[in-house]
Amino acid sequence: MRNETRGTVELTLAMVLSGTLGIFVVESGASPFNVVFFRCLFGAVALGAYSLVRGYFTGHGLTPRKFGLAALGGVFIVFNWVLLFEAYEATSISLATVVYHTQPFFLVLLGAVFMRERISAGKLGWLGLAFAGLVLVSGVRPGETASLKGLGFALGAAVLYALATFVTKRITGVRPHLIALVQVLVGIPLLLPFADFGAASRLGAGWGWLVGLGVVHTGLMYVLMYAAYAKLPTAKIAVLAFTYPAVAMGVDWAVYGHHIGLVQALGVPLIVLASLKVTLAARTPVAAPAPRTGGHAPEAASPVATRVG
Repeated sequence: MRNETRGTVELTLAMVLSGTLGIFVVESGASPFNVVFFRCLFGAVALGAYSLVRGYFTGHGLTPRKFGLAALGGVFIVFNWVLLFEAYEATSISLATVVYHTQPFFLVLLGAVFMRERISAGKLGWLGLAFAGLVLVSGVRPGETASLKGLGFALGAAVLYALATFVTKRITGVRPHLIALVQVLVGIPLLLPFADFGAASRLGAGWGWLVGLGVVHTGLMYVLMYAAYAKLPTAKIAVLAFTYPAVAMGVDWAVYGHHIGLVQALGVPLIVLASLKVTLAARTPVAAPAPRTGGHAPEAASPVATRVG
């Protein structure tokens, strides 16, 4: 199998797994804070074991500054997950996932505010198109406060995701697996005060779904993504990333019978097209590949490197 073909298979599989994340969250029966706490806990075990076996702790490249940036990114990532999972409860996996994919536009705005990056007329046009798509997708009618609440949670998650991306892009010379490990480790003490262990003790079969979120969606999924990044051009990474919302919407319909209405469906391609155009217009790669040797990665990528939950 050719290198690029293998990378395509790996990233597609990672995005398909990401599209099933909503089912694991809902079926666990746990509150969003409990879900994220145990995702961080089991994810840290999975990523830590993988990094140990691969020898990534040797010559890790983490300095106090880089560790601090990774930890700050972890704060944003952890609460991004909380808001996204709250959005699942308030609206639907489909709607929350589509709205969540407005992240690239918030990243553009952050670059303009903090880095004085110029927003071209073309990007402004795509931002406008995405906003029109967002209005259509929201489909909120008077009195539907639950949908409006879910929309707000998903947008909040998108903002936090963009902040995590903005911070993590400033880390170089550290393997992405280690940055991801730092981020989930930060989530454990951060969410400890919000975790309800009494409710968790009554989850029963829900524990299987929580372990799956940590091992599959925070361990295996990221390992597949990082392996794929080393083999694929940026354009293909950006395109394949949209497998995630497609699978999420299909799974939400197949399992829970949720579907986006006709008017909402008109907004989906607007958001997807605008997001894809903005992503492909970026000068820097979506995620820098990990080196094929024992050296340090030239640029780190974390779970925020692509738009996954």
